[in-house]
Amino acid sequence: MKMIPEEWSKLSFAYYPTNYNVRCYYRDGKWGNVEISSSENIIMHISATALHYGQEIFEGLKAFRGQDGKIRIFRWQNNWERMNFSARGILVPEVPKEIFEDSITKVITLNKEFIPPYGTGASLYIRPLLIGTGAKLGVAPADEFLFMIFVSPVGPYFPTGFKCVDVKIERNVDRAATLGTGQFKIGGNYAASLVSGRQAYDEGFKMALYLDAKEKKYIDECGPANFFGIKNNTYITPDSSSILQSITNMSLRTLAKEAGLKVEQRKMPVEELSELEEAGACGTAAVITPIKSIHDKEQGKIYTYGNEPGEWSVKLYRKLQSIQFGDESDKYGWITEL
Repeated sequence: MKMIPEEWSKLSFAYYPTNYNVRCYYRDGKWGNVEISSSENIIMHISATALHYGQEIFEGLKAFRGQDGKIRIFRWQNNWERMNFSARGILVPEVPKEIFEDSITKVITLNKEFIPPYGTGASLYIRPLLIGTGAKLGVAPADEFLFMIFVSPVGPYFPTGFKCVDVKIERNVDRAATLGTGQFKIGGNYAASLVSGRQAYDEGFKMALYLDAKEKKYIDECGPANFFGIKNNTYITPDSSSILQSITNMSLRTLAKEAGLKVEQRKMPVEELSELEEAGACGTAAVITPIKSIHDKEQGKIYTYGNEPGEWSVKLYRKLQSIQFGDESDKYGWITEL
């Protein structure tokens, strides 16, 4: 793909076709070899468990092109670990580390021309997918599965980039049950948020902020991302059995602690929103999305944090991006260079 820098910098967070994807099949109780494909389609049985019973797992990570021209993959080992954690949660065979590593190396190498140049703010999004392809009519796990990875060059998750957004508290929809599948990265959790997410967007908000399903007292997940807040020199993020363990959030907690902040992962009562100095959502797609205001419409309350990103949100965002693009050395072992 030949694009001038101005075009790379205008990329949105959307699927863009690339040359190849890679695939590996699980059949007869064992994984096969990693295959290369130029097709964007999957042939699947009409009774595949991914279609009927939700045996579907996905991950998201990125590769970055540095100023030195090197390609850097961010924390792929953690995505492999999280994918297998999800696999154990819905009876899917775990992907061996060597297959995951071989697949991710192949798919990036084969699509090098699609990795955006340094300085454009864009990156290569990497989407591993693990689905049940075996046919079942009754509710049961499949006996055949497909693991694949495709890639796409992407720009910011939100078109406004690193800008403050307005968020709405959702009290009438549960994204995931307390003892359900919320901690696994499976499609059903995201399907459960689509209606309320669209409603929030139609009302002028960028995201819906969900509360715990059991008591509606504590902050849970923030749309497609983890939530965090800053107060009294402390980075605080919810601890819950129904939210995804964000790799970006893990990284930010490490950086926050090193920068001199205290770090707390615990239950966050809704009332604590009034005490926060900064608030944000964090995840692979956007890294950090600073929050301008949180509207609790049913309670008639609005929590405001300013029109510009807070001091710590800016520092943490820049620090993490500097490591990902290779502008700062990686002393944490997060980066794999190709």
